[in-house]
Amino acid sequence: MIYIGTDLVEVDRINALIEKWADRFLMRIFTSDEIAYCQRQVRPVIHFAGRFAAKEAVKKALYSSGWPDPIPFRRIQVRRDRNGAPVVRLEGIDEFPRVSISHTTQYAVATAIVESR
Repeated sequence: MIYIGTDLVEVDRINALIEKWADRFLMRIFTSDEIAYCQRQVRPVIHFAGRFAAKEAVKKALYSSGWPDPIPFRRIQVRRDRNGAPVVRLEGIDEFPRVSISHTTQYAVATAIVESR
């Protein structure tokens, strides 16, 4: 069976959280590799928002599949493959969700797909 999760994030909301909580927010949600990647971009907040949406979409897909345990944001790592496509790795979990991320200056959206084995 295939399970899908989607999330839409307002970039300004993520920006407000970063401005209010700074490293406390970033370190709670993102891995150090994700933070480094986003901070190298021209508009880091857009990339943080995209990764946040991807993590939420992955959680929704896994929970809809019947996943029983809480999934901390930092266990979900969003990287890029050699072609620039997002790739998700879950620390300590054998599932490999597929994810797609898109963003504008105002919104970031992500969709995740998990196939049960």
